[in-house]
Amino acid sequence: GQTRHSWDRTAQRLADADCTALALDLRGHGDSDWAPDGTYGLEANMRDLLAVLGQLDERPAIVGASMGGAAAMMTLGNDPLGGVGLARRLVLVDVTPRMEPEGLGRVRDFMSSAPDGFASLEEAADAVAGYLPGRPRPVSTEGLAKNLRLHPDQRYRWHWDPRIMVGFALNDEDRHAVLATAASGVRVPTLLVRGARSDVVNEEGMRELSTLIPDVQFAEVGQAGHMVAGDSNDPFTDTILAFVGTGRTAR
Repeated sequence: GQTRHSWDRTAQRLADADCTALALDLRGHGDSDWAPDGTYGLEANMRDLLAVLGQLDERPAIVGASMGGAAAMMTLGNDPLGGVGLARRLVLVDVTPRMEPEGLGRVRDFMSSAPDGFASLEEAADAVAGYLPGRPRPVSTEGLAKNLRLHPDQRYRWHWDPRIMVGFALNDEDRHAVLATAASGVRVPTLLVRGARSDVVNEEGMRELSTLIPDVQFAEVGQAGHMVAGDSNDPFTDTILAFVGTGRTAR
């Protein structure tokens, strides 16, 4: 449900370390088009990511959080060569094939809340604070404004197509089966970054991932929940830089 601007600080740090950072709004998110036929979900996001990868001159390191990580697993795992011709490294941010139903339920509930939008940015900030009680509330709502659109009725609504929620119609068991099959096909070096306070990825999911992807490492970011990059950005980005291997000291 976020936009590419959620990655601004990380992208700047990567650029400072001589990387080229591309932050993508997948279909239905941010400033990307909404699907005319309302088609979202794992396979649609896989097709979109493949289209982007096909335009790059070099194999990138793909960093995907939550839905983005699922799209990356699908893309690389369904490639006949396990993704080695598409990407050189994969970073999964608080996402595994097996995810906690309770944590996923909280995500679904939050994204489905306030279908009529908010009267103000402060009201939206209250909703976010309720979902992320452990994160300090920002002094300014400027960053939050990038995740909302002001509609003609003067109500603020999230910057994504509500029909994305249909993609959650795939039940947890079926979603797990699809993602586990994809993960078992991944053959690029992979890092799973988990938020220490995540209620979506647990030890069971991490153990299973280690049996599915041959070359996988694990890292944990303290003081972070499911929204790792937003909860603890600097430690998260340090972890990314170390894995990507830029050859320069992170700043």
